[in-house]
Amino acid sequence: MRGWTSLRLAAGWALGVAVALLPGLQPAHAEPAAPRWVIGFAQDTLGNDWRRAQTEGLEKAFARHPEVRFVHTDAGGNSARQIQDIEKLVAEGVNLLITSPRDAELMAPVIERVRARGVPVVLLSRRTTSDAHDTYIRADNREIARQAAAHLAARLKGKGRILMLQHIPTTTPAIERTEGFMDELARHPGMSVVAVLRADSLRDKAILAVDQALAEGLQFDAIYAQSDSMASGARIALQRAGIDPARVPIVGIDYIAEARAAIRAGTQEASFLYPTFAQEGAEIALRILRGEKVPHEIVVESKKITRENVDRIEPIV
Repeated sequence: MRGWTSLRLAAGWALGVAVALLPGLQPAHAEPAAPRWVIGFAQDTLGNDWRRAQTEGLEKAFARHPEVRFVHTDAGGNSARQIQDIEKLVAEGVNLLITSPRDAELMAPVIERVRARGVPVVLLSRRTTSDAHDTYIRADNREIARQAAAHLAARLKGKGRILMLQHIPTTTPAIERTEGFMDELARHPGMSVVAVLRADSLRDKAILAVDQALAEGLQFDAIYAQSDSMASGARIALQRAGIDPARVPIVGIDYIAEARAAIRAGTQEASFLYPTFAQEGAEIALRILRGEKVPHEIVVESKKITRENVDRIEPIV
């Protein structure tokens, strides 16, 4: 019996050696092949709900492509640091850069230098004042803002004072969300913006801005928040001042989970679904790296969310 066992072990060892020597076969513990491309994303900040969802969306999209190594940075809401992040990513040899410029004018020459070095650039949600990019993916911020103004004009029956909470004013979305809103409001002579408060799409800054406005006795009938994170901050400030948010119509943009809950509860009038462009950005990046021709600009559809459709549409995060 012992001899039979020895023969079986010897045969098994011989078979294992033979299989290992067969051409084209890899041992089970072999290291995976190195990625073909490195794609870098220079994010403005991860302190905003929408931007965090955007970064996570890109991670998820590229995770399905083993030929790609995806890396990202967080500038913490600092333009100079975002520029440094871009320069570092390019110096480290990324094959393609994705970014969302915090300052449209300041970052124009930076992006131009990146492309001059032969590195393709995909811009998500924001552009620079230059045309130096391979593809710019966005939503129609002016149209969103016009619809927001029209909604509040209808809600207030053409007469009312609006407090505007503004996104980062150096970005193209903030510029367009302000100009589009004011263009539509000009069609309603009984409506006015009593103050534009910068809160950079951050909840804590919005709380402080609305706290101060209320402390100074600013009178307003509605709030237009250029992001739902600021809308959330505004509600907190109103509640702290003993004001029921349901009495102050609020319109936001992005459609995060907090906005959905607030619309359901009647403490937010509306939001606008603002795609993160992560899936579209990943697809375009891969097409560029494969040598395919891509559009210079892509506009992704947005949707207005109210109590009528809030239960049918999922928030972005």
